[in-house]
Amino acid sequence: MRALIVFESMFGNTGELADAVAGGLRQRGVEVSVTEAGSMTHDLVAEHDLLVLAAPTHALALSRPESRADAVARGAPPEHAATGIREWIETIDTHLPPGPRVVAVFDTRVNKMRRWPGSAAKQMARKLEREGCSVVARTSFYVNGVKGPLVDGETRRAGGWGRSLAGLISATNPAGSAGG
Repeated sequence: MRALIVFESMFGNTGELADAVAGGLRQRGVEVSVTEAGSMTHDLVAEHDLLVLAAPTHALALSRPESRADAVARGAPPEHAATGIREWIETIDTHLPPGPRVVAVFDTRVNKMRRWPGSAAKQMARKLEREGCSVVARTSFYVNGVKGPLVDGETRRAGGWGRSLAGLISATNPAGSAGG
């Protein structure tokens, strides 16, 4: 089985968690590719049994060019501001392979806003379901402040979430269609 993790990360926290999720999947024997949204080509999606998308929550939703520019003004590397998951999803309909599209999503959120209703993961799930994807898992991970660091234990929790995703891939795709 193969998984592809596509992430957007302004200050490195979401990227760190994407690597931890990948580690958890690998512990369960899943072959994993991890890439940033800005360097991702859609043709890779067809080669994988699971697509995991990850993004930071900006203003209770997926980032926009303006919110990424604000992150750069706060010290994020400018090269991370070019393309986000929002833009990547907007072009996904013409690039996804036919058949089951098994997807999991996660976001990062500022810990003090844990109880606020909006999240990038929720928005990603809605957008992907409209494109015919089966969103099998959705979660949020927490950072201390806009820049981070991650809340203690979140990297470990992300690894556990990755291990649980491996079981979901097996349940939704027992034959292991790509690279099985």
